[in-house]
Amino acid sequence: MQERRKNKRMELEAHILLHRLDNGKPSTVVIRITDVSKRGVGFQCTEKLQVNDVYECHLTLWTKEVLHTFLRVVRISETSDPYEYGAVFVGMSETDVSRIAAYQTVSENEPQE
Repeated sequence: MQERRKNKRMELEAHILLHRLDNGKPSTVVIRITDVSKRGVGFQCTEKLQVNDVYECHLTLWTKEVLHTFLRVVRISETSDPYEYGAVFVGMSETDVSRIAAYQTVSENEPQE
């Protein structure tokens, strides 16, 4: 299959907390990130989320910095437990995009063991 992604994906061990922004009940959900790029994240979650819902996100990076951003769920795979999701960043600042890009550059240039 031909790769159609515009940005290279990286794995990042981290957790984020999501707060639903629309009329839903306020709740916090811990998720496991499976990949991250400058445009969005792939993650696993035991909770059923809805496509196109927007969530407030506090993303903990490898440096222990916390990025405050918003995620819009664009993809869900219900065939696994936990559910697998894809989401794009909404309104992320250029500074935060640069932080993710810097990590990508460092991880690509690390020597392989």
